[in-house]
Amino acid sequence: MTTVSRTILTSRKAARRQRRSRLGPLALLSHLALMIWAVLIIVPIMWTFFASVKSEGEIFDHAWAVPETLRWDNFERAWNNFHIGQYMLNSVIVVTISTFGTMLLGSMAAYVLARYPFRGNRAIYLLFVSGLAFPVYLALTPLFFVVQNMGNVPLVGPFIGLNTHLGVALVYIAYSMPFTVFFLAAFFRTLPTAVVEAAMVDGASHTRVFFQIMMPMARPGLVSITIFNVLGQWNQYQIPLVLLQDREKWVLTQGIADIATAAGYDQDWSAMFAALALAILPMLLVYSVFQRQIQAGLTTYALK
Repeated sequence: MTTVSRTILTSRKAARRQRRSRLGPLALLSHLALMIWAVLIIVPIMWTFFASVKSEGEIFDHAWAVPETLRWDNFERAWNNFHIGQYMLNSVIVVTISTFGTMLLGSMAAYVLARYPFRGNRAIYLLFVSGLAFPVYLALTPLFFVVQNMGNVPLVGPFIGLNTHLGVALVYIAYSMPFTVFFLAAFFRTLPTAVVEAAMVDGASHTRVFFQIMMPMARPGLVSITIFNVLGQWNQYQIPLVLLQDREKWVLTQGIADIATAAGYDQDWSAMFAALALAILPMLLVYSVFQRQIQAGLTTYALK
């Protein structure tokens, strides 16, 4: 072994020893907890995907075995017999409208509260933040009557009342605003003011400064909070359960719950797990694609 090789090997061993010395008992416990948490999350998801391509006999007799034959017809039955396609389309419509409205209104409110001092600024900000401590489940009954009364408004009532996707989207926007404003207001405060002042000197309006300067600068935070809102609204169950009573307007969470409970033990379990896999897959893909942007946004926010 040459001198250079010995030097490299020695430096690597020293680096490993230094790394081990940094890992105290608390760090080791945190790593262990994260590993356990990862197993608890990954194993049920993998089992669901395996079950979605098995026969019912394989699900009950060999629950943990790899399927002998991939039964893609389970997805066809889930799509056609359980109307998963319609429920998924309804969810996409509701989540698209609500996410767009949440990010537009939330970012504008957060920008004003973060960058413009005025009387009552702090009180309005605290009013938004207080919504984080108020569970939406406590307001389901008042929400039902509020949305029902919105349906009596002339001209727009049929579009925003009960059993309407726009009505549910408006409620989603309302309950997503506190966290959105809380997160983005802190993010906007960290952005530099020199560029904004230069743009104002050049004659840019407040609207132009916000949409053409501040929004691109806040892109990491906007992407992160958008993904969080999409995930939370896609998985929402209680609100649409109360506000959407027409089966044709149901979202995906309602359809999955109905599939799981309607037939009891007399159930097409293979198709049901295929339906669950179809419900999980879009959000899994969204998070996988935007994982780096989410981490970049949170890291940028933490460093600033």
